[in-house]
Amino acid sequence: MNDSSTSRLDMLHFARRIAVQQVEQIDRWIATEERREAEHRHGEQARPPAPDWLIEVGLGGRDPVYVHIGGCHMAGKRSRGVDRDQALRAVTEGIDACPHCRPDTELRVLD
Repeated sequence: MNDSSTSRLDMLHFARRIAVQQVEQIDRWIATEERREAEHRHGEQARPPAPDWLIEVGLGGRDPVYVHIGGCHMAGKRSRGVDRDQALRAVTEGIDACPHCRPDTELRVLD
């Protein structure tokens, strides 16, 4: 299967073109991944800080059911960030403190 019209030099040039195309493809993949990582880092840096206090509302979306310390693993998706005064007011007005993170202790509220 040796074609005498194709020289060894022609085959080497062809193999080089293929290798260059593959390296260029890898370079594009690297650039894409570097861009993704840079976007991820930017997103992490631009993310607002986690709130110090959370109020979790019930299924109806209106009535508060728990007060949490920010970052509590038990805080549900229906939680919103509040400041310390709002959290303190909620606990003193009878909203339950999360039994896991104990915001009442952190807020120094005694029963």
